[in-house]
Amino acid sequence: MSDHVYKRVEIAGSSPKSIEDAIENAIARTSKSLDLVEWFEVVETRGHIENGKVAHYQVVLKVGFRMKDV
Repeated sequence: MSDHVYKRVEIAGSSPKSIEDAIENAIARTSKSLDLVEWFEVVETRGHIENGKVAHYQVVLKVGFRMKDV
């Protein structure tokens, strides 16, 4: 079927390692809760600082999932 309909949700992920890991963590967790997750867009990037060093990378994502045909 070529007329897919999508819903977008906004989520935030974090990681002490990297921005990429924060994205992966967020997508992995979202995919456990939602079916048919198909795309994402990074809309915000930030971090948490402790003692003058980066403690966590944080990303806000818009995630799109395809609506099931009923």
